[in-house]
Amino acid sequence: MNKINGYTEEEATGLIEYIYTGKNAGKTLSYLFETYGKEHSRAKGSVRNYYYAFLKKREDSRVNAILDGKGLQAGEIKPFTEEETDEMLRRVLQEKSKGLSVRRAIINVSGGDEKLMLRMQNKYRNLVKKQPERVAKAAEEAGIPQEKTFLQRKLEREIDALYSRLAIDLRKENERLRSELEKLRSGQEE
Repeated sequence: MNKINGYTEEEATGLIEYIYTGKNAGKTLSYLFETYGKEHSRAKGSVRNYYYAFLKKREDSRVNAILDGKGLQAGEIKPFTEEETDEMLRRVLQEKSKGLSVRRAIINVSGGDEKLMLRMQNKYRNLVKKQPERVAKAAEEAGIPQEKTFLQRKLEREIDALYSRLAIDLRKENERLRSELEKLRSGQEE
């Protein structure tokens, strides 16, 4: 079986035809990756990664034959510089400190530019996941209170619940002791 990057030539041809037809029908790549993935029991991200890797294999004559006349191409990936990353992170965190969601903060910072918004969203998620110390440092430098992690919030809720249970138990014990005290006092008065 002749494979191109892990797909058979038939699968690769099918994917490219699917993308080509879908794009000409006005569908987004994201939608096409997701629907193709569902139809072929593949993850959306896996389909996306294969598609872009496939487009980069122009030196392979089979790839050129499949892509011939379709006009499909991948834009050049423009990575953030370190300075751009720091500036984006600072601005997103400032927006978040106003009580906005990450998505809304990124929309505001990107000025509504959808491609930039997607790049920022992916970069921000990557930073939060892989470089949380960088995010924390940027927040600290900008004077923005640190947001709590899921586990911190869960622990705080559990502690609050424990205090509530303890308070209820203490009130009951307090009431029982008052009642006992009243009984003792009323027994002495007689």
